[in-house]
Amino acid sequence: MWLFKKNGPSGFSSSSTAEQVTSGIDASSLTAIVTGASSGIGAETARVLAVRGVNVVMGVRNMDSGKKVREEIVKQAPSAKVDAMELDLSSLASVRKFASAFNSSGRRLNLLMYVQHHYNNAGVMATPFTLSKDKIELQFATNHLGHFLLTNLLLENMKKTAVESKKEGRIVVVASEAHRATYPNGIRFDKINDKSGYSSYLAYGQSKLANILHAKELSRRLKEEGANVTANSLHPGVIATNLFRHMTLISVPVVSGVIEAVGKLAFKNVEQGAATTCYVALHPQVKGISGEYFSDSNLSKPTSFGQDAALGKKLWDFSMELVK
Repeated sequence: MWLFKKNGPSGFSSSSTAEQVTSGIDASSLTAIVTGASSGIGAETARVLAVRGVNVVMGVRNMDSGKKVREEIVKQAPSAKVDAMELDLSSLASVRKFASAFNSSGRRLNLLMYVQHHYNNAGVMATPFTLSKDKIELQFATNHLGHFLLTNLLLENMKKTAVESKKEGRIVVVASEAHRATYPNGIRFDKINDKSGYSSYLAYGQSKLANILHAKELSRRLKEEGANVTANSLHPGVIATNLFRHMTLISVPVVSGVIEAVGKLAFKNVEQGAATTCYVALHPQVKGISGEYFSDSNLSKPTSFGQDAALGKKLWDFSMELVK
């Protein structure tokens, strides 16, 4: 990934890796929850945090995969503190069970990092319209509503931890530049579960816009009550390994080779893909910054929808109703 290597104001760029952006940081006093940590940038985020000394709790849908990632991390860094707990963000019952188990364990919580997301893979075959166990459109349920409820259930723990440890808590939400492609009104409040007019691409964009709005409105509320906890969202970049995974042409060796070569130049590998997540979670430059959107380990700007405070408040109230 060398095409867009110019460093931004932070001193980092799209080609920076998660290890590079956290170099020299000792985070051994912190505890983090990382969702979606059983593969991809979630697993790399968990690994780098653990290497920096963070006590990492991986929230994973598949416990077998989670245990494998844990073993891999401990093999590389024998002193790493890593646990896996079952969490399916598409199920509100699973979210409640996870939060209850974590809170009753007596653990503190400094970092809450949402890396898991349901997405349509570059999609030759578009994701069909699907409802979650709670009868909510699946991408909105997994990418936004599960995060929203889990945050609410863990927030008191985070605020208390920030007071007791005198360390800023950070909530980090992986959104996407895909938020730029959403429905005409941003969020289809009155048609969230309506099959007619559904588009898998726009539904994904809608869920990622919801991530940005959630972090922004949460940040506003935390500032208002004077809590020492920040909330930010980010775009991780387009990761070469996931991008073309389900395209049928990949099976043609020549095409596969060309795609792989182009992918390595234009897109990020997993180590680079996890950089912004780790930067926003651990870097001292981000201290006190809240309600912002990051890309390539630098501050960025979402769409006007993503900066719409009224839309963020409306989404908050709408989400509260859905998780009742």
